[in-house]
Amino acid sequence: MTRGGRRDKDQDDGPERRCIVTGESQPRAGLIRFVVGPEGQVVPDILGRLPGRGIYVAADPAAIAKAAKKGLFSRAARQVVTAPEGLAEQVESQLARRVIDLISLARKAGQAVTGYEKVKDWLVKRQAIALIQASDGSERGKSKLRPPERKDGFIGCLTAQEMGLAFGREHAIHGALAAGGLGLRVVEEAARLAGFREQAGGTTADEDRQDA
Repeated sequence: MTRGGRRDKDQDDGPERRCIVTGESQPRAGLIRFVVGPEGQVVPDILGRLPGRGIYVAADPAAIAKAAKKGLFSRAARQVVTAPEGLAEQVESQLARRVIDLISLARKAGQAVTGYEKVKDWLVKRQAIALIQASDGSERGKSKLRPPERKDGFIGCLTAQEMGLAFGREHAIHGALAAGGLGLRVVEEAARLAGFREQAGGTTADEDRQDA
């Protein structure tokens, strides 16, 4: 959809798109969409809503860097375009922001909780579809909780500070998602962020913190 609610032409041809770097076609969930802005600069479109013809690159920092360095964005756009410095970092930041915002919405809708005891209660009662734990939280503390036995039942790609932003506090270590549309969207977007950060070499090293 464009901002005006009109479906973009490049969103009508099916669920798969071709990466301009690898040449491989895959579902859009594994790709980052870019568009060319009014000043001829490449702009990440994480939400897939910006107007214009989409240019797709695998959700991999190295692929994005190669597309910028080799002029592949210009080739795909059939015009001279510029890619800003730190484009991959910009994409990662936007992916993280997307996950944080969705968790925040889920929390406000009563579909997400934080705090060790609340999370443990949801897990015991099987209310949770996914356990969220900070990537830089204490491994000893995190090992006390077990995620639901289902695909994508664990999310571990956010830092404690990022989880804190999602839950409206300074930092958080444990969180849980309930069934529902918002929870499923968090799981989907978190998987994309996790893959991106894994390709980038991971997030910050673990640090001991109080359970939250």
